Amino acid sequence: MQFRQKALSRLQSPEELDLPVRFARPQGRFVLAVTALVMTAAGFWAFTGSVSSKLSAPGILTRAQGSYLLQSPYSGQVTAVLAKEGQALTPGTPLLQVSTEQGDRTVRVVAGGRVTSLAAKTGAVVTTGADLAVLERPGGADDPLVAVLYVSGGAGGAELRAGAAVDVDVQSAPRQRFGVLRGRVKEVGRTPQTQEQIAGFLGDARLAAQFARQGNPVAVLVQLERSSATPSGYRWSTAGGPPYPLDSTTPVTGAVHLPAQRPVDWLLP
Repeated sequence: MQFRQKALSRLQSPEELDLPVRFARPQGRFVLAVTALVMTAAGFWAFTGSVSSKLSAPGILTRAQGSYLLQSPYSGQVTAVLAKEGQALTPGTPLLQVSTEQGDRTVRVVAGGRVTSLAAKTGAVVTTGADLAVLERPGGADDPLVAVLYVSGGAGGAELRAGAAVDVDVQSAPRQRFGVLRGRVKEVGRTPQTQEQIAGFLGDARLAAQFARQGNPVAVLVQLERSSATPSGYRWSTAGGPPYPLDSTTPVTGAVHLPAQRPVDWLLP
């Protein structure tokens, strides 16, 4: 009733009918202008903008030729270990001495390479076919490290392209302190790999089972960017990276930058 009385009182004062009507205050006009500007910018971005995304996958640092598993050709007791981890061996170099029923036998490396792990210890009893050591397959004199990522088949691996930028998080170099390695996709596997194929390349059945845990993955080879200004010899997101060299068989996680996508797909009739 209070508002009705005010309206009637205005009608009884005809001299006030010709006063201008204020539709909006200056503050309201400002808010309206800002809203229109934001909506215009959002519409322009929807037509011309893009959204970037990343695909994360586990992997490992290794050499491009991979590694192989050396198994024992004899059954008996290991009496001597003639090499050590990290040592580079030429083909035919003695690795172990094994005492068998036919006498002492020498186990030699097959293709040479650097010993990354030794499973057999002095005094251990081994059987024919037992795992003895993992060796990196020999490459060039300056064979660099690469990162091999194993992308699950249902994780969007079809969008991966050669040349895509990759951020490699190295387990032995904390990201909060040293940042990430910079690299680019060099090659994407054409078909998913079985656990046996992964083990054949890495020389490690345990790692193969880990990478194939969610099904047969696609292998993605990442070429790391080199740098002579860092102790590791590779480029990092920080100035120098870790103050020590990197080693193969180090677990990593790679984030691959996928091609930018349009935020809205416009369908025309």
